[in-house]
Amino acid sequence: MQLAFILYKYFPFGGLQRDFMRIALECQARGHAIRVYTPVWEGDVPAGFEVVVVPVKALFNHKRNEKLTAWVEADLAKRPVDRVVGFNKMPGLDVYYAADGCYEDKAQTLRAPIYKRWGRYKHFADYERAVFAPESKTEILMISEVQQPLFIKHYHTPLQRFHLLPPGIAADRRAPANAAEIRAEFRAEFKLADSDLLLVQIGSGFKTKGLDRSLKALAALPREVKQRTRLIAIGQDDPRSFQLQAKALGVSDQVHILKGRSDIPRFLLGADLLIHPAYNENTGTVLLEALVSGLPVLVTDVCGYAHYIRDADAGRVLASPFEQERLNHLLTDMLADDQRRAFWSRNGLAYADSADLYSMPQRAADIILAARP
Repeated sequence: MQLAFILYKYFPFGGLQRDFMRIALECQARGHAIRVYTPVWEGDVPAGFEVVVVPVKALFNHKRNEKLTAWVEADLAKRPVDRVVGFNKMPGLDVYYAADGCYEDKAQTLRAPIYKRWGRYKHFADYERAVFAPESKTEILMISEVQQPLFIKHYHTPLQRFHLLPPGIAADRRAPANAAEIRAEFRAEFKLADSDLLLVQIGSGFKTKGLDRSLKALAALPREVKQRTRLIAIGQDDPRSFQLQAKALGVSDQVHILKGRSDIPRFLLGADLLIHPAYNENTGTVLLEALVSGLPVLVTDVCGYAHYIRDADAGRVLASPFEQERLNHLLTDMLADDQRRAFWSRNGLAYADSADLYSMPQRAADIILAARP
């Protein structure tokens, strides 16, 4: 079959983008042709992919999205495909990969009433309704159980159109046989002594991921622990406000903010703790990547995948409502207890051997190829 995939932006380090790539490659491996529509493509193009960089621009994102939809519809009319798969909400999809949460619920619970009078709200509400309305035919690939009840609440979407996927952690995230050697080399490269402690926070969108909370927790550590603790944050985002915050908190010398990169497994093996105090997070793939590499995790319970950390007993999950003092206390306790971190590490590695954390691309491809156009 000829398959079309649509997403608003591709870059190699985004969670949605990495999921798209693995699903598309799985479909291609089964013998199907891949065409991708996107206004922005950064990085290499896989062999055999047809990537159409759609020439649309607009002052506002929602206007750009509408132009993209119209352009793609016109192209598909001239060059039809067997399935249309979207990684963002939009009309005309046979299958939607639900990486984002329920927009309507956020608009009703987090925004002032006047927000619904803006063009931005109408656009995103209409595009979400095009996917989830009862009369829509779009099959929905869910990656978080948390959001499904919200979509049903607001749109009365038939239950049979939802397909809950297992996680899809890449095999290279699992701790290899030479993990100790990789860790030693990494820590030598970053000039970390055996007694030094390294926190990592990984994910684009520093504000949503709670980097401000992590910086406050680092600054609140007891003096002896703080002196030997460093934080490396990695992601595609503007770091300036967080660098200023680190300076104001007196920890700028211990904080390094790096752009997205392809060697994340080295950081997971070389660190002592993943901190992820997100404000909201549909899933949180990095939580599972840390788990299968044996890195203990400190995470807020709003993340869709936080329950895996609790199920595996591979770290600590901070209950809602969020309290900064509670985060500070848990971080201090986790860094002070070497034996407990070793226990959490062993639990994560054992869980990685028994749980299905890897088959998302295969299951998604099954549904895409079986969907009725």
